Amino acid sequence: MNILTFDYEYPPVGGGGGVVHALIVEELAKNHRVCVITSAYQDLPRTEVRGGVEVHRVPVLGRKDVNSASLLSMLSYPPLAWKAAARMMRKEKFDIINSHFAVPTGPGSLPAARIAKIPHVLSLHGGDIYDPSKKLSPHRLPVVRSAVNWVLRRSDAVVAQSSNTRENAYRYYRYRGPIEVIPLGIRQPHVATASRAELGLAEDQFIAITVGRLVKRKGIDQLLAALKRDGCSQVQLIIVGDGPEREPLERLSGELGLTDRVRFAGRVEEELKWQLLRCADIYVSSTLHEGFGLVYLEGMAAGLPIVTFDHGGQVDFLRDGETGSLVTAGDTSGLAGAIARLADDPETVARIGAANLQRAPNHRIEECAGQYEKLFERLIAEA
Repeated sequence: MNILTFDYEYPPVGGGGGVVHALIVEELAKNHRVCVITSAYQDLPRTEVRGGVEVHRVPVLGRKDVNSASLLSMLSYPPLAWKAAARMMRKEKFDIINSHFAVPTGPGSLPAARIAKIPHVLSLHGGDIYDPSKKLSPHRLPVVRSAVNWVLRRSDAVVAQSSNTRENAYRYYRYRGPIEVIPLGIRQPHVATASRAELGLAEDQFIAITVGRLVKRKGIDQLLAALKRDGCSQVQLIIVGDGPEREPLERLSGELGLTDRVRFAGRVEEELKWQLLRCADIYVSSTLHEGFGLVYLEGMAAGLPIVTFDHGGQVDFLRDGETGSLVTAGDTSGLAGAIARLADDPETVARIGAANLQRAPNHRIEECAGQYEKLFERLIAEA
C-alpha cells in the first residue's frame, strides 16, 4: 500500500499521540510505503526518513515549544498540510489517508482524501475530542465541535484507542456511526541496564515514577499533594518530562517541602527513561484524563505496579488489585493511601510487578499496527 498519514505533532515534537503514531507507521513501513505530513519546528529538516517513514514538515505559525502547540500553530496546520498534500498527490497516487487527531489534523487531511477519492481513516486519541483540564477543550466549543462532527461523519472509518474515547465521541458529538477500537501498543525495550547508583538514586529508597508532558491535564499538583500526606513521607518521586507547568510545579514542590524527595528529570532520551523506570518501585499518575495511557504499558513492561485514577482509557487494561491500584478520580487521599500501602508491602510490589511484566507482551505495537493494516486493506478493497 501507498499510505499517507497526517499528524500536527510527530516525534520529536509533541507527546504520546505522536509517539504512538510513529510506532504504528514505522511498523507499517516494513511492508508498505508510508508518508507523514506534520508540523515543522526550529531546525528540524523539512523532509527526512525516520524509521523507514518519509516525514514532511510544513512551516506552521507560532510553534515555540517542542512539548506543547500554540493555538496559532494548530489553526495554521490544516491549510498548510492540505497544500503540501496537494503538491505530493500531483506527483503520485496514494491508496489511503489516515488522520491522527480529529482536530486540528482532520480538517487538513479530509479534503485531500475527498478530492483524491480515496478512503479516509480518522484516529481519535482522546484529548482531541475531550480534555477536562482545558476551558478550550473541543467538546466545550461549538465551532470546534462542528469541525469534529464534520470529520467524524465524512470519514470512511473512525478508530478509537479505547472504549472511553469511543464513549466520549458518542457523548459529546452528533456522530452515531461505527467506531472501531484498536488498542495501542508499545515497542518492547532493549536498552542497557543501569544501577540506581549509576543514576544517582539511593538503594534503600522507595521510588515512585511518573512520565509525561508537564501540562495541567496530567494533574502533577495532585501527585505532589499526595506525597505530602501521612504514609508517604519516605516516598521519593521522579518526574520524567517537560512542559509549560514545570516551573509552577517546581515552585509547588518547594512550598510543600518536597524538594529533597522530588526529582524533575526533564525530557530525557528513551534509554534513560527506561533505565529510570526499571530502577523505580511503582509507576504513579494523577492525570485528570487519558485517552489510553501508553505510559502505563511502559510501566508494566518495566515490571512496576501501576497506581492511578479510574477515569480514562486505562480502565480497558488496568485492574484494581491485579495491575496495582485504581483510585476514584480526583481522590488525592485515596491516591496517597494506595502509594503508602505499596511502600509498606514489598512482597505485593514484587508480585504485582512480576505479573505486569508477564502481561506487557500482550500489548505490542506489532498487534496494533496489524489491525490498522487489515482495516486499510479492507477499505481499499471496498473502494
